[in-house]
Amino acid sequence: MPIEDVLDLHTFQPKEVFNLLEDYFEACIQNGIFSVRVIHGKGRGILRQRVRSILERHPMVEWYGDAALDSGGWGATRVKLKSRI
Repeated sequence: MPIEDVLDLHTFQPKEVFNLLEDYFEACIQNGIFSVRVIHGKGRGILRQRVRSILERHPMVEWYGDAALDSGGWGATRVKLKSRI
């Protein structure tokens, strides 16, 4: 999987999300990427809630919020990573 500033969760199982975010954020920081758009989709909001509950207490996350409307709106979350953990 290429390490970019976008992570699309559509192809992953919900049980994989925690470890995936952990590994992906670590790889992003190592590659100098500190802003990531996590695409979780709109649907019923279950995956969005799961992602945000992880981000809320994640030590690598400086802040997070809805992506811009032209980048997915509430179907994606913009994450700002800390440069040091």
